[in-house]
Amino acid sequence: MLHSNGKKIFVLDTNVVLYDHQSIYSFQEHNVVIPFTLLEEVDRFKKGNETINFNARQFVRELDSLIGDRLLNEGVELPSGGFLVVIADSRKDQALRELFWEDKPDHRILALAHTLGLSHGVQRVVLVSKDINLRMKAKSVGVRAEDYETGKIKSIDDLYTGRNRIEDAPDSTVQSIASKGFIPLEDSGIPLEPNPNEYFILRNPSKSVLARYDSPRGELVLLEKMAAYGISPRNAEQAFSLDALLNCDAQLVTLAGKAGTGKTLLALAASLERRSHYRQVLLARPVIPLSNKDIGYLPGDIKSKLDPYMQPLWDNLYVIQSQFKEDASNYQKINEMVQNEKLVIMALAYIRGRSLSKVYFIVDEAQNLTPHEVKTIITRAGEGTKIVFTGDPYQIDTPYLDSRSNGLTYLIDKMKGQSVYAHITLEKGERSQLAELASNLL
Repeated sequence: MLHSNGKKIFVLDTNVVLYDHQSIYSFQEHNVVIPFTLLEEVDRFKKGNETINFNARQFVRELDSLIGDRLLNEGVELPSGGFLVVIADSRKDQALRELFWEDKPDHRILALAHTLGLSHGVQRVVLVSKDINLRMKAKSVGVRAEDYETGKIKSIDDLYTGRNRIEDAPDSTVQSIASKGFIPLEDSGIPLEPNPNEYFILRNPSKSVLARYDSPRGELVLLEKMAAYGISPRNAEQAFSLDALLNCDAQLVTLAGKAGTGKTLLALAASLERRSHYRQVLLARPVIPLSNKDIGYLPGDIKSKLDPYMQPLWDNLYVIQSQFKEDASNYQKINEMVQNEKLVIMALAYIRGRSLSKVYFIVDEAQNLTPHEVKTIITRAGEGTKIVFTGDPYQIDTPYLDSRSNGLTYLIDKMKGQSVYAHITLEKGERSQLAELASNLL
């Protein structure tokens, strides 16, 4: 039974526990209600290899461990001081029956929150859901509703970009970096304390240089524009990105930006350029089914099912290969790497359980991952592995993530300031004039 202690009552939607299997511990000293419908829905997700299936299994184990020999409808104290209980009552009153006549899980969970609001006070009861539409339905019938905020960053507008432009840099600083290749930060006159591997465009009326902050040395070091496997940077952002991608000391790199800024192409080119440092190059992306249909709807074996999702990665590989003639060694080397599985393009679901040592691992479309999925990927890293995440935080293809809660923005926000990490936000599109125009105007 629920405690009548005046504390808030949070009713969880199924998508919350599938997003974070430890979500029941995120509500401090308040009451947490698990609708019986949630348990029914979680049961449907237990089988499979995706993160959502892993979270379903882990949540059930967590709940079983927590409840022990007690009855779920009697509830259990949480370590935070809160109280957890499973409630089976999903009866609708007359008003809800007229509005939501269809019997489906969302409506049952909403009915429970509505009933609890009537008995305990609408100000105490909050429906927590990642589903925007269900939150709107709840608010339309007087039920307070909110998103699950754990894992969300405060503001996407203030997200770390990894780069700075200083228009009035001291001439002595610019000259020293250009001639000597470095300047101690304390002598640079830069009015801020940069993060490790943070990048700078230093300009004054007479000269400009690109620089990176080398935190172990405490210096701003000159950044020379360089090519990687035939791909040359077309702007300062791409030069910064390529430097981070080629820097073996930067074991974790994130590149964020809209379509056409060159994120994936640069990452793949850098991995080929540094192939001798690594045992294997892996490229992966999450499989986001089209029209909300699972890949099981598609005909053919698993390879033919996945090929359409992996095609953008192959396209980038072909762009790099096309820089060379067919009889050139660099052209043939790519074919050899693919044939010998030194370069592998795969669905991200197959990474679970693996340990990746001396691998250059590129994860594309990382904005479609949850923070937990990103953590799972990074914890696969063994000695000598470099992991690169690329994506556009504003182009999200899964309904329960947004620009503040996806794994890419969460990673950028949490990792800034770490010595093994580098990040660049790219803004200028370089795919074509038409693609840039469409990205900006449409």
